[in-house]
Amino acid sequence: METTKITNFDLYDIVLNGDQEEINALDTLELEGWVKTNRDNGSIGFVDFTDGTYFKSVQLVYTLESKNYNVLSALKTGAAIKILGKLVLTPENKQPFEIHVLDCTLEGDVEDDYPLQKKRHSFEFLRDIAHIRPRTNTFQAVYRVRSVLSFAVHDFFQNNGFIYVHTPLITTNDGEGAGNVFDVVTHDTKDPNSFYGRKVNLTVTGQLHVEPFALAFRNVYTFGPAFRAEHSNTVRHASEFWMIEPEMAFADLNDNMQVIEDCVKFCINYILAACPEEMKFFNTMIDNTLIERLEHVANSEFKKISYTEGIEILQEAVKNGVKFDNPKIDWGMDLQSEHERYLTEQVVKGPLFLTNYPKEIKAFYMRENEDGKTVAACDLLVPVVGELVGGSQREERYDVLLKKMQKIGNDKELDWYLDTRRYGGCKHAGFGIGFDRLLMYVTGMQNIRDVQPYPRTSGNIKY
Repeated sequence: METTKITNFDLYDIVLNGDQEEINALDTLELEGWVKTNRDNGSIGFVDFTDGTYFKSVQLVYTLESKNYNVLSALKTGAAIKILGKLVLTPENKQPFEIHVLDCTLEGDVEDDYPLQKKRHSFEFLRDIAHIRPRTNTFQAVYRVRSVLSFAVHDFFQNNGFIYVHTPLITTNDGEGAGNVFDVVTHDTKDPNSFYGRKVNLTVTGQLHVEPFALAFRNVYTFGPAFRAEHSNTVRHASEFWMIEPEMAFADLNDNMQVIEDCVKFCINYILAACPEEMKFFNTMIDNTLIERLEHVANSEFKKISYTEGIEILQEAVKNGVKFDNPKIDWGMDLQSEHERYLTEQVVKGPLFLTNYPKEIKAFYMRENEDGKTVAACDLLVPVVGELVGGSQREERYDVLLKKMQKIGNDKELDWYLDTRRYGGCKHAGFGIGFDRLLMYVTGMQNIRDVQPYPRTSGNIKY
């Protein structure tokens, strides 16, 4: 009797995509994984079995004649098992095959207080057991898509000639100038800042550190964690998150927007192709418009309007009776999510680049336009979510940048950043995508705490 060790993924692949010869070659199969549910009807029993390699589970069938029937009939949800069995094709059933169990070994039993049972659990409950929730259907799907989306990001940039740069997590600046940073200190009670000899903090962005590499390699990107000490208890904010930040030399704002569009479309199409079962699940269980919305964005032309035009449209909407929670629309304000969503959902009915924002509400490194009031910035707005990506052409003019930095008082601290304008600087542009928010967008999940493996938010940390 020849035994073949096999995974759920390979089983589905062979049965659905293999030829008859491959199927016939499977004799006795060995599977290792976990019990999702177990129904024993007395003479016959059914185990819903998963091994983590594929979103769909496999049905195991056992009878009184199965070896170790007593073990099989007593299997609890969550138990780790090893199975020997025979493949039986069932093309007339919902599942195209099942495994008839010959023998079972209990590798790891579960205590009676195992928190996951055969019922639906709230996301709030599951957040409190972040170490166990990957075993549920929703989080099996979320974390597999998270993995695949990470690869898609790298695939896009690597195949387009970008160099991947690892930027530091410990730094001396706060990047955006917002001041919401986590200080890094040692346990030296006399001088907690003695290790580096100065005050340092966790990075809020890799942008400033990746920009110099664009002036050496032309097209670069960093993709890593960032930290912001904001007391924002919202569904979109976390104190630790991942950022995708490309930077391109000899590129202006229009070049920047083209790369953003290409990147977002690539990631959407990649996930739809690579994770069909997970995406079907999200479309059924989380948001039944998800796949339609994603395909619409992937097949759309990304429209462009200026911030000033956007303000005028919103003001006109208020005059015509449109109700916003924040109805006071003035030029110079930072748009709220409801305003962004109105523009993308009601006005252009698709993805939209909003460009040329007032300089007072944008970061110091963005290039000032000739009008002296706006900067060459862009935000990509998409239906349901609002802002998905933010970017800009960077201020390459040394004197202009120096004055802006002197005004906010970071010219001494970031003198090395000014060097990039003094030594062979050129026009360049870049953008940032919050990876966790991108994942929320492609899965339809509504809370950032439900797309991160171990979420970090204000006032709450367990692991």
